[in-house]
Amino acid sequence: MKSAIIATLLLATGVAAQTPQPVLPDAIKWQGSGAMKGAESAWVVGAGDKAGLYAQRVRLAQGAMIPPHTHGDERMSVVLSGTMYVGFGERVDEAALVAIPTGGVYVAPAGVPHYVVAKEGPVEYQESGMGPTATKFVLAE
Repeated sequence: MKSAIIATLLLATGVAAQTPQPVLPDAIKWQGSGAMKGAESAWVVGAGDKAGLYAQRVRLAQGAMIPPHTHGDERMSVVLSGTMYVGFGERVDEAALVAIPTGGVYVAPAGVPHYVVAKEGPVEYQESGMGPTATKFVLAE
């Protein structure tokens, strides 16, 4: 009897009718960045200008760098391939870079300047957080 009631509630709320909606690699639409040579990105889930959960993929060619910048929200990044180097601060400091290998995770707190470098080869990573979000580049003097 309990299982029949639970099944009825699930059907009534639409939970049982939901099916996974995967985003497969071939469906990802990459866009280059005119400002940053060797960088491209794609929104996988959500969008930067919308409220709610988002996931954005970023690919960097060997030697590419995302200069010091901040985000209004906390972001979690997972390295999908390669080794990403991350530093915190308003100026790039090679000695302060930390290596994040494939499978590694790091968090960039909201409002904290940081930068990313693909020193040893191409890197692909996925960032996620709660939007809306934006990137503001730090213009060091």
